[in-house]
Amino acid sequence: MNGTINSATANWNLDAIVSDLRKARQQWREPRGRLNRHPGGREFPSQESLREIIKSLSGAMFPMRLGPIDLREEVEDFYVGQTVGTALDALLHQVCLELRYRHRAEPLPAAEVERQAVEIVRQFGAKLPSVRQVLDLDVTAAYQGDPAARSVDEVLLCYPGVIAVLYHRLAHELYALGLPLLARMVAEIAHADTGIDIHPGATIGRSFFIDHGTGVVVGETAIIGDRVRLYQMVTLGAKRFPPGENGELKKGLPRHPILEDDVVVYAGATILGRITIGRGSTIGGNVWLTHDVPPDSNITQAGAVDVEVPNCGLGG
Repeated sequence: MNGTINSATANWNLDAIVSDLRKARQQWREPRGRLNRHPGGREFPSQESLREIIKSLSGAMFPMRLGPIDLREEVEDFYVGQTVGTALDALLHQVCLELRYRHRAEPLPAAEVERQAVEIVRQFGAKLPSVRQVLDLDVTAAYQGDPAARSVDEVLLCYPGVIAVLYHRLAHELYALGLPLLARMVAEIAHADTGIDIHPGATIGRSFFIDHGTGVVVGETAIIGDRVRLYQMVTLGAKRFPPGENGELKKGLPRHPILEDDVVVYAGATILGRITIGRGSTIGGNVWLTHDVPPDSNITQAGAVDVEVPNCGLGG
């Protein structure tokens, strides 16, 4: 035997596999209204396209750091204009796909989809300068908050927490413009690249810094104030998910923590439910917290006593 396998002699029973996969698809699609399933087709936004769009926009906002390595300052504006224009053109197609998906039950005329998409992308593009200004504060917060940082360039180029926040700022704008699917896809790109899971619906104030970052989870309805700092493995999650009349979980309820200004949360802390952590408080490592904390508190494992163990999904 020479080690070469002749696949022609194998019998994979492909007809049965194809038939059973067809049956599985049909079973999934039958009660599609109950679970908000897509009725079929492949008209979804593309994560690959979104990855390129976000990469291009990141380069356009920080051209001399995240742009092409051969870029020179004398052609910086040309590069920014060309890159933003190309990225927004590509984003327009993705927005059209989400709008068609959203209105799949009662499709809109193609002209109306295009009109809405153009207006949404125009508003998103107009937000880019203000997003850049907020990101400058985030980068500065990372540099000032980490004694190991040698420069703002280092934190922008190397820190996963900064990249995750950059992507979140863009995803949050998409979310605010009524594009939850695109926003969530951008958030999951950041999650895959950095290990940091921030729902695009989370509201995050200025000068935000995630140090180290691996394993951080921030839920959809979390509200984070200015100058907040989180460390690795921190969870801002939901305590419980109440069911609706049909037994499914209620969507959109405020269920994640509020962190007021100047809060620091150390590694491994888990903060659950719609509770408020008062301004200037410090939450120690590995604390499990499900109750409000007054301003200027210092909570440690010894002081955070909660006998109730909630039935929670954490991120939610």
